Amino acid sequence: MRVLVTGGGGFLGSHLVARLREEGLDPFVARRRDYDLTIAVDAERLYADARPELVFHLAAEVGGIGANRANPGRYWYANLMMGAHVIEQSRLHAVQKTVLLGTICSYPKFAPVPFREDDLWDGYPEETNAPYGVAKKALLVGAQSYRDQYGMNAVYLLPVNLYGPRDNFDLETSHVIPALIRKMLEAQERGEDQIVLWGDGSPTREFLHVDDCAEGILLAAHEYDGAEPVNLGTGEELTIRELAELIGELTGFEGTIVWDTTRPNGQPRRKLDVTRAEERFGFRARVSLREGLSQTIAWYREHATSALTT
Repeated sequence: MRVLVTGGGGFLGSHLVARLREEGLDPFVARRRDYDLTIAVDAERLYADARPELVFHLAAEVGGIGANRANPGRYWYANLMMGAHVIEQSRLHAVQKTVLLGTICSYPKFAPVPFREDDLWDGYPEETNAPYGVAKKALLVGAQSYRDQYGMNAVYLLPVNLYGPRDNFDLETSHVIPALIRKMLEAQERGEDQIVLWGDGSPTREFLHVDDCAEGILLAAHEYDGAEPVNLGTGEELTIRELAELIGELTGFEGTIVWDTTRPNGQPRRKLDVTRAEERFGFRARVSLREGLSQTIAWYREHATSALTT
């Protein structure tokens, strides 16, 4: 089978590509330097080159709260256009199946906890990442409407916050786990006794190891053909304060954490109902947070220089 992975050179994409190769497949890896999917002619050229039968659309422009606040227009435009072009080209090339990755940022700011897929439209997303979340949610509409009109087999997955080896550790664009790891390790190296974190530490988050996410994506590709969106997560939440304390323990950081309450907290709570993924295609996360954080910290210690220059 000819397989295309957009964003295949990125964090999640690199792990999915590795899993596909373990299955004996040789996926076509689309990277932004070769194909800018926000441009229609580049998307057309990609599909002509790859001639895919199965597509995984992982390409996205994304970052933490700061990056979302700095780039709301870009994140809305880029994610909307990339997804629209992928869906249309999959239709034009009669792709057998297209797996689209959404985001937990699409859920309403005050969605009932745990987040259930049926609550996706019951409110507006949290303001700091709403442009990104709305753009990605529009792809669900596209997938369902193309299914209705053209019979296109497009499935839509909603992964929770990801982390793991090869994550993005750039403090300008990274998410909370790699940012905490880097800040704590660098503070130790400089002999500093405190770090400053955004907000007050009260929001809760749920985290999914990147290898578990890749497994969920593959299971959906093999086993799921439904129109309904499906959450991918662990179903477990903890506060940012608890997360910081755990990473402090695992990195050996013994300094003080200062909470800058002039900075935004982001969405108050995030916890997924993961029932549908287990019922529809047998997915259940396996990597514990402590184990996954230990892996990620070990990877960063070994690759810190290259991680910050690639």
